Amino acid sequence: MKHSEAMLFCDYYKQWISVYKEGAIRPVTMQKYDMAYRWLEKLVPELEIRHLNRMSYQRLLNQYASEHERQTTMDFHHHLKCAILDAVDEGLIQRDPTRKAIIKGKQPRAKKPKFLNQYELHKLLDDLDLVPQINMDWLILLIAKTGLRFSEALALTPK
Repeated sequence: MKHSEAMLFCDYYKQWISVYKEGAIRPVTMQKYDMAYRWLEKLVPELEIRHLNRMSYQRLLNQYASEHERQTTMDFHHHLKCAILDAVDEGLIQRDPTRKAIIKGKQPRAKKPKFLNQYELHKLLDDLDLVPQINMDWLILLIAKTGLRFSEALALTPK
């Protein structure tokens, strides 16, 4: 990685993702690292890596937390922390600015339940059309009876 005294933190992070994460993680995880990068560009586009300390890092987290729930802020923190600890190891930052970071966030919004209650499940199972040939109703029965994830059930073969 190129190391200049005035290297921007967001540039370092982008480079770090490219070197250490591209091709090594699942695409969905890569999207999360890329999203963290876009937030860095938005929130601290001028922050030089040499000026990254506990105070500037906490301010960054607080800015992010003002628009996100606590768990999302925690995920953002974990994505940044990996790169920051490498920057500490490389001598670009004197001390770990993520140490004792306080994770804040907006109150979680009311989420829709992602499951059926027992009555709803029995009503669904009663309505299934379990004909001799395989159809989608068999897939629903399989998921309901085994607890398989949808993607896991789709990956099954007759064998």
